[in-house]
Amino acid sequence: MSDVVAAALVARRDEILERLMALLRLPSVSTDPAYAEGMKATREFLMARLKEGGLEDVRLLEGGGQPAVTGAWNGAPGKPTLIIYGHYDVQPPDPLELWKTPPFEPTIRDGRIYARGASDVKGSTLIAVETVIEFIRAGGCPVNIRFFLEGEEEIGSPSLRSIIDRHPDALVGDAMISADGGRASTTLPTVSVGSRGLTALRFTLRTASKDMHSGRYGGAVRNANHELARLIASLHDEDGRIAVPGFMDDMAPIGPREAEDAAALPVDEAEFYGGIGAAPYGDPRYSVRERITLLPTIEVNGMWGGYIGAGSKTVLPCEAHAKLTMRLGPGMDPVRAQARVRDHLLARAPKGVTLDFEESGNGTPAFTLREGHPLLAAAETVIRRTRNRAPVRARAGGTIPITAIFKERLGIDTITFGFAMPDEDVHAPNEFFRLSSLEEGLRAWPLLLSELGNASPEALRAG
Repeated sequence: MSDVVAAALVARRDEILERLMALLRLPSVSTDPAYAEGMKATREFLMARLKEGGLEDVRLLEGGGQPAVTGAWNGAPGKPTLIIYGHYDVQPPDPLELWKTPPFEPTIRDGRIYARGASDVKGSTLIAVETVIEFIRAGGCPVNIRFFLEGEEEIGSPSLRSIIDRHPDALVGDAMISADGGRASTTLPTVSVGSRGLTALRFTLRTASKDMHSGRYGGAVRNANHELARLIASLHDEDGRIAVPGFMDDMAPIGPREAEDAAALPVDEAEFYGGIGAAPYGDPRYSVRERITLLPTIEVNGMWGGYIGAGSKTVLPCEAHAKLTMRLGPGMDPVRAQARVRDHLLARAPKGVTLDFEESGNGTPAFTLREGHPLLAAAETVIRRTRNRAPVRARAGGTIPITAIFKERLGIDTITFGFAMPDEDVHAPNEFFRLSSLEEGLRAWPLLLSELGNASPEALRAG
């Protein structure tokens, strides 16, 4: 049956591509209230497609923020129930002037579809939706299905736990397949076995009660920008090693299997750094692949203070601000990691300098799919069949919050089975998705669902 469904999907490729382009025209930016209508239109688009495709219980799952879209098919008694995850929100398109074509007017050139959200993750999400619909058309799926299409992934899934608490009936399953989380190589087949965690800190630094004239007070009063720069610099040593005491104490050691997997997917350093116009940096004891997928990070995403308008202003600023995020390695607790960075900053702040921290949420731990899990075995079987070689196991350097949260709250594991590639300018201007990936996904998803139909619900739940 899977071959029949795959052939039918490929035959409908042009129709599916048109549907993807229609989805990409909808500006579903979750972080900016100015895009509220685009978010609403995208939810309506997805709900209409699920209903048209024969799914039942199509509705919105409210959690206090952007609602998720769900729909179900329960026509395979005794077979596993799989939650299929995707997200319909996208990153802001800014800076607009760097796009070659408008971000919400999808354009095809050189075998690629350019648009915000094409790679992350509307392309892969639509592949999953169309696969289930085609199975229903053909008589039924080999597994039971529950879609969970989130609207807040790009802002850290702040309502996810609330949605789980409010709608437990809509999130009953034995395992999850995520359309988010793409491939780690443009040349080698890969399968994802985990991702880093994420937590954040936002704070304001103050040195005085008001801004001052730099001629009257300069040299006698601390400058908030100078003090912020000193604190930020203290987070790392000259080579890029994290210098926060205890920050990495919780991290599980990199084992032989993790080191072997990282070595099987080496990074060409000249190409890696040359492609972004940067110089090598980071803990020299580890390979680039280990640095970007296994090791934790502390990154300053934004810092500002004082006068940043046109021309000059001779001000001595009393206040400066910073936003930090921390990617977390396996075993690290987000709350403790956040606390250790906070404690380090407070300990380094000189007398007369105060730090006020904003609420940033607890964050998400790293996720790892265990060796021998039926999800992993099924994905590797499918990739071997479609690519004629065994995939390399890879970890994602980014974070898919739902994987760890669903494990924590629902006890279910996730395999990421997206078809985005690492060079597709995700979160940047000129984001794109390869048309070849669309067809590859339409061939592979039916095989994966069929393969998982051979697993027992108990085996999938065993974790």
